Amino acid sequence: MKLLINGERRDSVSGKVFTVRNPATGDVVGEAPLGGEDDVRHAVEAAGEAFADWSAKNPRDRAKILFFAAEEVRRRNTELGSLLTAEQGKPIREAVDEINGFANILEYYYALSAGERGEYLNLRGYGRTLVRRRPLGICGAIIPWNMPAIIMGWKIGPALTAGNTLVLKPAGTAPLTCGKLAEILEGAGLPPGVLNVVTGPGETVGREIARNPGIRKVSFTGEVGTGRQVAMDAAPALKRLTLELGGSDPMIVCDDADIPMAVEGVIRGRFYNCGQTCTAVKRLYVYESIADEFIRRLTARVEGIVVGNGMERGVTMGPLNNQAGLERVVRQVDTARERGEGEIIAGGLAPRGENYEHGFFFLPTLIAGVPHDSVLFSEEVFGPVLPIATVTGLDEALERANDSRYGLGASVWTRSADVVVRATEELEAGIVWVNQHLRTPPEVPFGGTKESGIGRENGSRALDEYTEEKSVLIRL
Repeated sequence: MKLLINGERRDSVSGKVFTVRNPATGDVVGEAPLGGEDDVRHAVEAAGEAFADWSAKNPRDRAKILFFAAEEVRRRNTELGSLLTAEQGKPIREAVDEINGFANILEYYYALSAGERGEYLNLRGYGRTLVRRRPLGICGAIIPWNMPAIIMGWKIGPALTAGNTLVLKPAGTAPLTCGKLAEILEGAGLPPGVLNVVTGPGETVGREIARNPGIRKVSFTGEVGTGRQVAMDAAPALKRLTLELGGSDPMIVCDDADIPMAVEGVIRGRFYNCGQTCTAVKRLYVYESIADEFIRRLTARVEGIVVGNGMERGVTMGPLNNQAGLERVVRQVDTARERGEGEIIAGGLAPRGENYEHGFFFLPTLIAGVPHDSVLFSEEVFGPVLPIATVTGLDEALERANDSRYGLGASVWTRSADVVVRATEELEAGIVWVNQHLRTPPEVPFGGTKESGIGRENGSRALDEYTEEKSVLIRL
């Protein structure tokens, strides 16, 4: 992989590279340039030169490029999915689904591209008023390793459709698929300098994107501490910000829920992508009256999850993406075990055997009877570990669910319309699901409350995040 700056493949200014390894085997997947501040500055210069022509282009013509790219991505989805599995670790089926999701996002923004957004008002005494929306200019995007293709789509879709140019930093452990997707966009007709990709460490590349005065907006997805640093680095230039900073999503299972359906909801909502999803189910609250049956069924399903290399047939959960992530999950589970914070009823350790010696594997884990003050509830657990607590009813469930510094997603499982109305009103989250969890179609605004971040991605409102208003009053 090379840097992509002004339509050219380049080495970094330093000339150095870093190695990308398969998290299941430790094998080398590829190399990427070790970019730095100077590489970001070159990318910002290229994006600035491209902005005038790109922003003046007919919005539909801009979006056609995204549409043509989506067609090519679908045609190559198995190839791209295999690369994503190799560098990220998820099972190939999940990887191909993510690649198709990237194409879905591009197609969605193509569908919104008929013209510029705005308003028209006829105000007595003032005349006719137009509120126009214009692109911001050069934008920056910093994406994580857990869902790199999808999150790349969330950022480039609205940014480019609105007429901005972009400097994008992929994650260090999963940059290769993003590079291929950028190449496909370029091949579909994206002009040089509109999308520039700079790989390298967050401490240099990411911070320069946040600090560089030529960049008008930064969209960051990652953990809370890094998000705070991005905000501080961006503050002197008063940049626009979108920060999606993770979550600790509660799932409430009521006594009238469809239990088999809710069990399947937990399996997908917690163990998809080895639990490395911001909106994964991370806290499970089950009504006492159904807890025994629910936990019994759930344990049986968890024991049927097949852990291994995501490219192998039959594997339904791959490894964690990196050593630091594995160490954090191990620490959290060990802390809960040492403190007596619940009973481990499934998993709780790394799998044994030669197939797991070189990967960042951890068994899908259930911990029942977890007390309210447990580390498993107070911290975000970004891996295949699910703490379970019982509740007496909806009052306690909502109180427990909302008692968190996070507020990204939440779900309630019930057949009661009254419960649905109350839960969707009272749950403190940016997105609330009913009898489902985790699904985030591109049409739906996505973002959090509290420490889960600011701003929204997805939906038509994401275009507003990448534009600024200009009011025009006309009196003839």
